Amino acid sequence: MIRGKKSAQGDMEVPGRNTSRNLLLNFRIHLMKKQKRKLLLNWGILHMILTTIPFYVRTLIGDLEQLNVLELFLDCLTEPNERLVEFGVGGICNACADPANAAVVIQCGGIPLLIQCLSSPVRNTVNYALGALYYLCDASTEEEILRPEVVDVIERFAAAGAVNVNFSNIAQVFLDKHVPKLN
Repeated sequence: MIRGKKSAQGDMEVPGRNTSRNLLLNFRIHLMKKQKRKLLLNWGILHMILTTIPFYVRTLIGDLEQLNVLELFLDCLTEPNERLVEFGVGGICNACADPANAAVVIQCGGIPLLIQCLSSPVRNTVNYALGALYYLCDASTEEEILRPEVVDVIERFAAAGAVNVNFSNIAQVFLDKHVPKLN
């Protein structure tokens, strides 16, 4: 069980909350790309770990939502630095399996940014974008995601098994689940 101390207001202080706030503050202050990359990677790892642990620790995930970490990941998708894009889309991919996080990504206009990531020269960025779009595609988003030009790109990835098995497998799973809806 997580132990914390009572604050002056009587609220339970969860260990790590100030650390999370300090990480976010440091990210926004530091301009050096290497430091941004490291902080963003730490956020991605932290978010991935927190989404896999039991319910009683979920209060920390609430802190991530309050700190707008998903919006921070989305901001990274517009950076010219491909490493920041890779880390940002990786964090989004890890978060999108949770419907609440997926709703935030959709609400903040993340789908067009993820579709742009399909043309990245960085393999991990493309894999993460495919994974995120897999989780985001549903009845409310299929019109935006399953446009012919997007499906065409995903079909080309699925057919490229000899070139890149990862792209092929993820793309094929995406097509199997979502494209038959159009027929």
